[in-house]
Amino acid sequence: MTGIKKTGKSVVREYIEAILIAVLLALFIRSFIVQAFKIPSGSMLPTLQIGDHLLVNKFIYGIKIPMNGATLIPWKTPEHDDIVVFRFPKDRSIDYIKRVIGVAGDTIEIKDKQLYLNGALTNNPHAYYTGNDIMKASNGPRDNMGPVTVPEGHIFVMGDNRDNSYDSRFWGFVDVNEVLGKAFILYWSWNLKEPLLSVDRFTSIRWGRIGDIVR
Repeated sequence: MTGIKKTGKSVVREYIEAILIAVLLALFIRSFIVQAFKIPSGSMLPTLQIGDHLLVNKFIYGIKIPMNGATLIPWKTPEHDDIVVFRFPKDRSIDYIKRVIGVAGDTIEIKDKQLYLNGALTNNPHAYYTGNDIMKASNGPRDNMGPVTVPEGHIFVMGDNRDNSYDSRFWGFVDVNEVLGKAFILYWSWNLKEPLLSVDRFTSIRWGRIGDIVR
């Protein structure tokens, strides 16, 4: 039986090709299928905590061109209650995560912290308030705003931490082309306030949250 002896050059070439394929595959997955994000703020408390790391399904709303967000092959559009990651309209270099409150054609109004969707009072179980104080509309849109109608091709989003979220109440609607995907699972969680290499950081791991489905 005659064996084939590989030269050093071919071995190096194989390694390079394998690395390039792995990198291209990783980029493809990150661009079109799934991407990891972490939660740096408390705007989605208590649903999402600071230090949560989650995966976002980028395929669920269709195949998009990564650079401009244009949809090549649409599957579906964001729906009420979806938790979505999107490019912040005021600065596209920043990614935000919020819950979808209104879709195209919906009328949104807030009266004394109470959310009205198409004229009907909603009791969203995810809404969280840190206090009972009511902000007048003249002082800002946090507790009183609208009514506004969501235009075609856009969504209205809010953080679950309604008293401490910078969202569509303040800066308007999100273009659906800027939606990167839907959050679907937590793969890691720990307290970011603790120093990275400290014992406290490792003891702060929230084992009970790892693997939770994001709802």
